Amino acid sequence: MTREENIQYWLDIADSDLEVAEDLYKTQRWLYVAFMCHQVVEKTLKAFWSAKREDIPPYIHNHKRLAEGCGLYEQMSEDQKDFINAISTYNIQARYPEYKSQLAQILNQKECRYIIDTTKELRSWIKSKL
Repeated sequence: MTREENIQYWLDIADSDLEVAEDLYKTQRWLYVAFMCHQVVEKTLKAFWSAKREDIPPYIHNHKRLAEGCGLYEQMSEDQKDFINAISTYNIQARYPEYKSQLAQILNQKECRYIIDTTKELRSWIKSKL
């Protein structure tokens, strides 16, 4: 796979995950909206990694580590850093039953709309840096 194909691969699956997040929002599946937005950010960061580095993105889910590893973290605003740190937790919390009930207390229509909208803004910002 060429570098361009690899970048497009990550962007395409991030776009697909964003569509899924929007569909889940419509059906009020709040926990999974947050999880899918986590995936969108992760895959968009992996597209950026692929554009800026020779190696393949690591098999990790930590947004901060991905952003640091490809030189993007220092370009982020404090709000963007706060968001990627917050949304990184949804990957773990959405997977384990002991965290699901805690997360379900936090996530609602308003919070999930914020998560989707902020994910879209961050995704656009990262894509503008490619």
